[in-house]
Amino acid sequence: MPDFFFLALSVLAAAAAILTAGFGVAKRLPHLIGLGALALVELALLVQLVTSIVLATGTVSARASVAEFFIYLVVALLVPLLAMFWALVERVFWSNYVLAVGAFTVFVMVARMHILWPNS
Repeated sequence: MPDFFFLALSVLAAAAAILTAGFGVAKRLPHLIGLGALALVELALLVQLVTSIVLATGTVSARASVAEFFIYLVVALLVPLLAMFWALVERVFWSNYVLAVGAFTVFVMVARMHILWPNS
């Protein structure tokens, strides 16, 4: 994973986690701003998926298993979608914490993917 994508995804996921946790502390119902933050994380992960496929078919290879990297990436793509689905189905202020945990999970998974991918 190129350093730029790692930094961008990490900052975006951390900001989304802090934002949605703040909405939970304020006891607000989940709304478009929190869901939009996770949608941006999802969009950035889709860009990362396309970039990783292009790089993996080229000369760059992962330190560990390429399959392990892509499994992390696919699961990271599913987490925000499931968190947003949960927040839309169960519209209580606790759903903001579900969004925050989903964004934080993506943050941790991106850090792990960065370890698997070379820093070159």
